[in-house]
Amino acid sequence: MKLCRLPLPTSSPLKPFHTAAVSVLEDHLTPASAATLAPHLSPPPESPASSVSKLTTLISATQSVGGAAQIHAHLAKCGLSFGPPLRQHLLSLYSRCRSPESARKLFDEFPDRDHISWSALISAYSNNGLGREALLSFRKMRSLGVRSNEFTLPSVLKACSASSDFIAGTQVHAFVIVTGFESDVFVANTLVVMYANFGLLLDSKRLFDGITDRNSVSWNGLLAGCVRNERFDEAVSLFQEMVMDGMRPNEFGFSCILNACTGSQDLSCGRAVHGYLTRLGYHSDAFTTNALVDMYAKLGNAKAAAMVFGKIARPDIVSWNSFIAGCVLHGHDSRALALLVEMKASGMVPNVFTLSSVLKACAGTGMLDLGMQIHGTLIKAGSDSDSFVGVGLVDMYAKCNCLDDAMKAFYLIPEQDLISWNALISGCSHSGSDDEALACFSKMRREGLNFNRTTLSAVLKSTASLPAITATKQVHGLATRAGFLSDPHVVNGLVDAYGKCSCLEEAGRVFEECQSGDVVAFTSLITAHSQSGQGEEAIKVFCKMLNQDLKPDSFVCSSLLNACASLSAYEQGKQIHVHVQKMGFMSDVFAGNALVNMYAKCGSVEDATLAFSEIPERGIVSWSAMIGGLAQHGHGKKALDLFSKMLDEGLSPNHITLTSVLCACNHAGLIDEAKQYFDLMEEMYGVQQTQEHYACMIDLLGRAGRLNEAMELVHHMPFEANASVWGALLGASRVHGNIELGRQAAEMLFALEPEKSGTHVLLANMYASAGMWDNVAKVRRLMKDSRVKKEPAMSWVEMKDKIYTFIVGDRSHDRTAEIYAKLEELGELMRKAGYVPMVETDLHDVEPWEKEVLLSHHSEKLAVAFALISTPAGVPIRVKKNLRVCRDCHTAFKFICQIVSTEIILRDINRFHHFKDGACRVLPVLYASRTTA
Repeated sequence: MKLCRLPLPTSSPLKPFHTAAVSVLEDHLTPASAATLAPHLSPPPESPASSVSKLTTLISATQSVGGAAQIHAHLAKCGLSFGPPLRQHLLSLYSRCRSPESARKLFDEFPDRDHISWSALISAYSNNGLGREALLSFRKMRSLGVRSNEFTLPSVLKACSASSDFIAGTQVHAFVIVTGFESDVFVANTLVVMYANFGLLLDSKRLFDGITDRNSVSWNGLLAGCVRNERFDEAVSLFQEMVMDGMRPNEFGFSCILNACTGSQDLSCGRAVHGYLTRLGYHSDAFTTNALVDMYAKLGNAKAAAMVFGKIARPDIVSWNSFIAGCVLHGHDSRALALLVEMKASGMVPNVFTLSSVLKACAGTGMLDLGMQIHGTLIKAGSDSDSFVGVGLVDMYAKCNCLDDAMKAFYLIPEQDLISWNALISGCSHSGSDDEALACFSKMRREGLNFNRTTLSAVLKSTASLPAITATKQVHGLATRAGFLSDPHVVNGLVDAYGKCSCLEEAGRVFEECQSGDVVAFTSLITAHSQSGQGEEAIKVFCKMLNQDLKPDSFVCSSLLNACASLSAYEQGKQIHVHVQKMGFMSDVFAGNALVNMYAKCGSVEDATLAFSEIPERGIVSWSAMIGGLAQHGHGKKALDLFSKMLDEGLSPNHITLTSVLCACNHAGLIDEAKQYFDLMEEMYGVQQTQEHYACMIDLLGRAGRLNEAMELVHHMPFEANASVWGALLGASRVHGNIELGRQAAEMLFALEPEKSGTHVLLANMYASAGMWDNVAKVRRLMKDSRVKKEPAMSWVEMKDKIYTFIVGDRSHDRTAEIYAKLEELGELMRKAGYVPMVETDLHDVEPWEKEVLLSHHSEKLAVAFALISTPAGVPIRVKKNLRVCRDCHTAFKFICQIVSTEIILRDINRFHHFKDGACRVLPVLYASRTTA
């Protein structure tokens, strides 16, 4: 910017400096500053005092340390003897330009150092974060007998805060009282801020109440203290009190209250403040608009953030950083990267804060290449060791599964503080390197660093994923001792970790004792019960949540739907579906997938198909759930048709999808198709064969009686066969009478799952079918010696939001007499229709008539009889059994469904059976091979 040079009188001693000063300022002044200074650049009069005044104005206008140094150098070169006012202004200029070292050098040149000089030096140190140096200078000043004034003490108190020296702060406070400065509003305001900075908000408030002539700085100091100490509700109340007191908020006050709204996640309050500041004309203030962008972005209202941002005439680096960081915080990583492109196009150069957020966006989008390019740029600029950037690099590499690079970036950070350790631990946890996350936490503790809620939350996520109950208990102990059991994030992490470690009692105890009571805590507990098969408990917790007037989110609904699926609780599932619709979650992919899964597992493939069709953006999880649901219901060919449609839409299957496809082939008896999918799995879809895939194929071959092929596949597996494989072989051996293979499979199962009673039962039944009663006795004796208890067959049915459970011969129900009367009635009608009890399926060593009685009292028959006397005629009956349905019950239900003209949907441990019009949709060859007594 060129300035108009006006002639100076030839005799003026300042003419050489004036020319040099204008030249310097041309390099450093903005156009706006130049316009402001134009009136002051007229020729100075002969008076030296007036010349000094003009020089003071020139010094005040420059904004760079280079400009300050050149002015200083020209003054020295011209040999001018400049007095105290000019010296103080030059010292303050060095302070403003972030050069306290230069300020100190200038101070040391002063021949006489009065209280103004000392105050300027202390202020330079304090304003640049050098609190310790400021306090040392104050002590030196006092030792020399130089008196303090109302300008010295605020800088000293600020230095106490900066150096975290509370004892020094109290000593200076005492000095303030002794010297009588406690009534000075500037000193009192700084005391308010200092106590708030030390977390002593009550003391800060007492000091604030004692200020008689409070100004906006007083209010802003306490307001900022409330926000800094996360007392957001108090900050809002204080702001309201300030307005009611007649104090007009300024841009700093608005920034504080907007930060309070951000911290309390109160968008409605933030909007109200936005409206108020607009009425007062602050909507065009850069400081306030940046706070608005930050609030809207961090509260997830990207549209409002974009609107405010778009109205900023010249967004500064803070504006861009606020918007980008908010997008990253809420997972809008692609938007954040697009903003970076816009920012660079506008000519704004990203700083370390920008790049730290952008690196997180690279991690979120999996754009490792872009992250590495940014890393390369940082290395060239020498900024890769900056702590903010270093944390971003650690986070990016860890979340992109590049742990070695994450470690290298971590150790390049000059000082590994808690934030950098948290980035490393969280990154390991996020990428599934859970053992590494726990190892890093242990190392951090050994190095003497403390932890915070972020650390504990990340570690608990890893203990939940492993799962590692011992580590979870250890973290629980640490959290208790450190006082973190009042923190909802830590409590929710503990509930989730205990739940996934199958310690439901501990999860419930933590939930009850800590009284977190937020949606996340309820979600964690509901999910824990649901995943552990305790659907009824999950629904009870949900009811408790509703009683506390908490609004469920889509994750709660998804967990509840999964609980209903595990119980086959169709009616309750439909009620949750209504909640999903009322709360507007129908477009949520998680809720949509859970609905498909719930209806499929509750026996309504029609409702599952409808729910599937209503998912707006179907991903691989949606398709896999629907394909699996069709397969479970015996619609093998429909499942394969849907799989073909999925491929046509351009989606690639994952290992779960292909497991469902193999199951569909299994249920439809499509051996050749299954072999084709299995053999070409890796070549066509890039999916490696897993234990589940091998188990499906071996089960399929075993059912078809191709036991030699099944064993050949076992021998060619790239890993040791698991219990699913040997269980399939044992079941097939029993059906097809291969005693030797059945014995071999049972021996392997005894080693793999010694506590499971199903192996003993199947082996005993196989021997009994072959008439090998001595071997049956041996197996039963082995069960007794091993203290293995046979799992009782149970069936249950849902009636009016309640689950009714039955075991064989059960007489505990209130309507037992009616149930058995209904069974007798059905028995008579079935015999007339041609039903003959299959007494050969009962392997008890009793008379045939006794076997008939035992067969008629099976748990699934009792459940069906109860449903018939409890529901209107023609309403479909849904029954679930924990074991496989026996052949006699399967045959009986074909007769019953025709007699009562009602569809019976039975879900056993393997699949659904749909009995209607005297037939079952599942092919006989498929269910018969899985029957047992």
